[in-house]
Amino acid sequence: MRKSLLITVTILHVFALSTLAQSTSIFAPKLQELYDQAAQAKPVKKSAKPVIGITTTLKNNALTVGYDSPQAVRMAGGIPILIPSTDDPYLIEAMLPHLDGVLVGGGTDVDPAYYGSEAHEMLGEVNEARDKFELMLIRKALEHNLPVFGICRGMQIINIALGGTLYQDIPSDFPESELTHRDRVNRTSEIHTIRIAPNTLAAQIFGTDEIGVNSIHHQCVKDIAPGLRITAWSPDGVPEMMEGYPQIPVFAMQSHPEIFTARNNDRLMLRFFELLVEKASRNKRRR
Repeated sequence: MRKSLLITVTILHVFALSTLAQSTSIFAPKLQELYDQAAQAKPVKKSAKPVIGITTTLKNNALTVGYDSPQAVRMAGGIPILIPSTDDPYLIEAMLPHLDGVLVGGGTDVDPAYYGSEAHEMLGEVNEARDKFELMLIRKALEHNLPVFGICRGMQIINIALGGTLYQDIPSDFPESELTHRDRVNRTSEIHTIRIAPNTLAAQIFGTDEIGVNSIHHQCVKDIAPGLRITAWSPDGVPEMMEGYPQIPVFAMQSHPEIFTARNNDRLMLRFFELLVEKASRNKRRR
């Protein structure tokens, strides 16, 4: 009796689902159109595309991240995944096996206590939750040999995570400079040029020794961490790119290539993200 009842219920359930799938009258046209689009995506057992984890900011009980970075990763052929900010090293350790690369984005200043300095009078806003999260994430990701790429603050905190220091305020530390390094208005425009050192990964991927960049920062790398090297500078000597390859899987830019890529469809700056996807793909294949 129970077996017969179970079979009957199962048949009715399948019939109901089949009827629901075939019916369009119970859904509003806009909802049905959305479901029709969703139906085109078939289940994928295992994607060949690498998964790129992008850091987020925890503030006022909300996780935030700009849309440009996920969009740029997608344009380069990667799968962007947002990593929730946490100071739990066990959670970070548990998440890393699901990632093939890490992108550390821009944001507020880093607490100078993490590189053994007193706070400068021009130090801006700091976010303790994000500092803890990204410093532990970078350390753990490199232990897993994941490629770690940085943008703006991302370049700075990667340097700190590996033992480097920062200039806390460029106008104070480079008083003779006539360049604008913090232009928050013209984010999609070239603000100044940078010079790329020869025989570097940066020179290889950009294919030139000079490019134009936007600039939205007031801090920069001071003492470079062991194993890393500066590979590009602005005309006034401010470090603009940093890499650790082949020994350490690190590459970073002080400018914001994600804005040029996502908003301007800039093919040159897309190369930054294509490099990240390439390195992450190699890492994925090794696993």
